[in-house]
Amino acid sequence: MRSISSQFSIVNSQFERQQPPQAICAVASHGAIGIIRVSGSDAISIADRIFTPMQGGALSERMAYTITYGKICASNGDIIDEVLVSLFRAPHSYTGEDSVEISCHGSSYILRKVMQLLIENGCRQAGPGEFTMRAFTNGKMDLTQAEAVADLIASSTEAAHKTAINQMRGGFSKELAILRDKLLHLTSLLELELDFSDHEELEFADRTELKAITTQIENLVSKLVNSFAIGNVIKNGVPVIIIGDTNAGKSTLLNALLNEDRAIVSDIHGTTRDAIEETMYLNGITYRFIDTAGIRSTTDKIENLGIERTFQKLDQAKIVLWVIDATDKSKDIAATANLILPHCTDKKLILVYNKMDLLHADVQSSMPSLPALPASTQAIYISAKNSEHIDELKALISSDIDYSALASNEVIVTNIRHYEALSKALDAIHRIQQGLSDMTPTDLISLDLHECIDYLSEIIGGNIKSTDVLENIFKHFCIGK
Repeated sequence: MRSISSQFSIVNSQFERQQPPQAICAVASHGAIGIIRVSGSDAISIADRIFTPMQGGALSERMAYTITYGKICASNGDIIDEVLVSLFRAPHSYTGEDSVEISCHGSSYILRKVMQLLIENGCRQAGPGEFTMRAFTNGKMDLTQAEAVADLIASSTEAAHKTAINQMRGGFSKELAILRDKLLHLTSLLELELDFSDHEELEFADRTELKAITTQIENLVSKLVNSFAIGNVIKNGVPVIIIGDTNAGKSTLLNALLNEDRAIVSDIHGTTRDAIEETMYLNGITYRFIDTAGIRSTTDKIENLGIERTFQKLDQAKIVLWVIDATDKSKDIAATANLILPHCTDKKLILVYNKMDLLHADVQSSMPSLPALPASTQAIYISAKNSEHIDELKALISSDIDYSALASNEVIVTNIRHYEALSKALDAIHRIQQGLSDMTPTDLISLDLHECIDYLSEIIGGNIKSTDVLENIFKHFCIGK
């Protein structure tokens, strides 16, 4: 049986802390004003070597949370720029280390020269996410909060921003940490029982309390696991494919949805030969609309390649807009259906009857006949050319999204790593509950408890067993964060 203390070690060779850790620097912002961040035990002294205040003494003599106006000069005395330097002292900084932020003009030359001076005086260029990595290793945030920083930077919608902010506040990880610690306490008591296994009457761990805690964890973890469906949508968007026969009006529909001339529209068959993708935001969610090559039999090699890509995109889509020319009653829809429907399992299928502006009043009798369709299939009648019923189509596209979690500020899981660990923790909890009901031997219950603790710890960063996990998390950050 593993000792309790051995479960919560963090292995991280790539970012192993030196004594003292070398100061790092990076350009954190580049616009009209550029910001260069410096962090490490020598950050302030290094900044002092290149920075001359206009008034007062050196940065090392100043109080934290002050901003000093001065100039940065090259080794020959030439002024590079007049700057503002913000000062932060450990442990009350983003990284938990002494830090400075240099605000200068955003010229690429100025930023490059300031970085060169910092490196010459003892800094090194920071790697992607290394500032946040140091914040994590110095206990300024847990791993879920660190990952939320990257999500916040990448957020492009209100929903993505709101979700990242909620995770950065740490409520999600704090709840998991509290429940994990309760399990850890009970696990230690169970192991104590094993040490006195020759006294079967001894029972240190209260089984009633253990059942209550497992119920608490099951309720929380189940809720978080179920939230991933909306979380994945918030983070990655919803791929929506526009598919159908040539000249059904697919490109016209894309233009109508976007309210701009994005795709070429022509009455010549086979105009669209490659997938065209554009994004739209509906109710704070990103939808990725993909216009595809029309489906038909052709000897054109390039067009056939486009049709192959159509079916590749169809497999990746979550929502299928099958555009049907409502004016062509003679069209063999069954042949197209035989190609499309096998790819629509577990997808939302919407039949979009287009060109309604060209039909007479008796719409239904003019429609081409259809084969049997999935029961969940929905239909709408539009005129893409005149943008009629486009708003109704947008509402239909977004109708299956559950926005209640967003409205109530609940924590939503958007990270696949969290989802997988939570799912495995939930499986372990179910085994523990079953074991308690079946009077399973203590050593087997203890094994499942260890497994559950490990998975909960993985999420918040208390039990990272592989350097690959940390490296993979932080390599996706931008440099300077």
